[in-house]
Amino acid sequence: MMEIKAKTKKWGHSIGILIPKEAVRKEKIKPDQEVTILLSSKPITKAGDLMGTMKFSKPTVQLMKELDKEFDFGF
Repeated sequence: MMEIKAKTKKWGHSIGILIPKEAVRKEKIKPDQEVTILLSSKPITKAGDLMGTMKFSKPTVQLMKELDKEFDFGF
C-alpha cells in the first residue's frame, strides 16, 4: 500500500486519475485489474482524518495492531 498524489483529468462525462508508473511498478498493477483507492480532496495529516470515513470488517484496534506489525511502526 502506498500514498500517491495525482491530478484529475476530464474523460468524456467522467473524471479520471492516472496512476504514476512508479506506483504501478511497486504495486504490480496490471491493465483491467480492480484496485481500491482511498480518495480525499483534503490532505490526510493524521490517522484520525480516516476515522469514520471507511467501514471495516474488523475492529479498529485490531486493524491498528496488524498495521503496526506489517509496517513495523514501533508504536
